[in-house]
Amino acid sequence: MYTIREATIADVDTILQIAEATWWPTYEHLVGKEQVEYMLSTIYSRDKITGQIVNNEQTFLLLEEGGKPVAFAAYSPREEDAEIYKLHKLYCLPVTQGKGYGKILINAVADKTREAGKHTLDLNVNRYNKAKTFYEKMGFEVVYEEDIPIGDYWMNDYVMRKSL
Repeated sequence: MYTIREATIADVDTILQIAEATWWPTYEHLVGKEQVEYMLSTIYSRDKITGQIVNNEQTFLLLEEGGKPVAFAAYSPREEDAEIYKLHKLYCLPVTQGKGYGKILINAVADKTREAGKHTLDLNVNRYNKAKTFYEKMGFEVVYEEDIPIGDYWMNDYVMRKSL
């Protein structure tokens, strides 16, 4: 059995632990050890995640299985266009993948987007990440490619969109 709740600053360490456990098997073979280390220390620093929660920059949802957090999603209105919401983060512990938790979290974010009166949900996915197929099954379509500099590295992504 699972539950979903909004994360608070008390959950920052949990979010960081889930990110650490999922990023290595997901991205190391795609972008290399050095870029994973850099991105975890930049995107998933304690200060960065705390600031996103405290300043309401992103809303984090934690999915708990038997009372233990095993997955999370983070979303917000897009900075460039508040009519479009963006799913910034979606990670499930590797031991829980295949249980449908990613689908459950996407549906929860879609519900929150509709509750806000919006009807479009975007996300970025690495162009070589096998999760692209999962997102397509969830109704997302590639709308454009985006190359985002991060330090000395690049995130080579597809921007995918779903109408709600």
